Amino acid sequence: MCADGKSRMARIPGKMKRRQWIRPGDLLIVRPWSFQDEKCDVVYRYMPNQSANLSRRGIIPKIIDTFGS
Repeated sequence: MCADGKSRMARIPGKMKRRQWIRPGDLLIVRPWSFQDEKCDVVYRYMPNQSANLSRRGIIPKIIDTFGS
């Protein structure tokens, strides 16, 4: 679920795929494709403590905030 309310399928780059596991509920930064709006590329994955910190500070939009507060 993206901040604009759309659900997109993400492609995980090989460099990230070998070093980090991406699980349901993780907070990610994604880059939508210009030619297919329903797909995107993963740019960055926040660690759980980083996600909780962003949630406490009110930086995450309410539509995607599942980390409490």
